[in-house]
Amino acid sequence: MPVQRSASASVPANVNDIERALTCVTYLAGRARQHERLMAMAGLTLDRAAVAILRHIAESEPMRPGVLAVRLSVEASHVTRQLRQLEQGGHVVRIADPDDRRAQRVQITDLGLATVDRIREVNRRGLQMALADWSGEDLEQLAALFRRLVHDFVAHAEDPLPGPAAV
Repeated sequence: MPVQRSASASVPANVNDIERALTCVTYLAGRARQHERLMAMAGLTLDRAAVAILRHIAESEPMRPGVLAVRLSVEASHVTRQLRQLEQGGHVVRIADPDDRRAQRVQITDLGLATVDRIREVNRRGLQMALADWSGEDLEQLAALFRRLVHDFVAHAEDPLPGPAAV
């Protein structure tokens, strides 16, 4: 007899559906095979962690490696290792921290920006292929809902989660 999986009684069915869809999209976008395909299409050899770090640096002001680690919720040693790879490849440089001469910040280079642009372009083409049959109206609605979703996630990122529902 198949195991019956029931959704939480306190969570509406559509929220369960959204959670499942987001989990699936996250899995599909983040799997190693997809990353290798993306890198091949972009003509790059960076690993997933380096790409995540490079994209984050591209979207911010120069920052200390420790701050970057905190923002990405990873160990500082992990960021240091990836930054070394990115620095050796010419994607980032270390610059003096204007607030503390003993410290350094990481700044993206023109090559790093071009690399991020290539990655984004390949991602956009893949997304465009997946959404090719969607109407312009559907695409605009999806974009608006995603903007709202991101805004609300950010707004509630630090809110405590409710405890488990009584059974």
